[in-house]
Amino acid sequence: MTVSPLVRWHELVKSRNPQGLDSLLSDGVVFHSPVVHTPQVGKAVTTQYLTAALRVFFNESFRYVREIAGEREAVLEFQVEIDGVSVNGVDMLRWDELGKIIDFKVMIRPLKAINLIHQRMAAILQAAR
Repeated sequence: MTVSPLVRWHELVKSRNPQGLDSLLSDGVVFHSPVVHTPQVGKAVTTQYLTAALRVFFNESFRYVREIAGEREAVLEFQVEIDGVSVNGVDMLRWDELGKIIDFKVMIRPLKAINLIHQRMAAILQAAR
């Protein structure tokens, strides 16, 4: 029996270890950033974004507060505090019949949180280049 991609995502978040991304993401996965207008296509770039996100978002205050899941998609609402800023957001995931994530969209509020996340993620992604 194959483990649900949603279960695998939760395990990855809990461990804060990006090692599992390679087996979780489809080669053609599309990542939708809350601050980048164009969708980012491919496993390599999505892995870069999600690895940076694991460093920025997933501290001890991070928690999913709501989950709505279907057969091949889920919406996960989260809350986290970063540098005294309360961040509220949503991860929207879709996966294929093989259990590989094919679409990952992140939405964040309020504006103060978006600006902070943009600054933090940009710094990590620039350093990785």
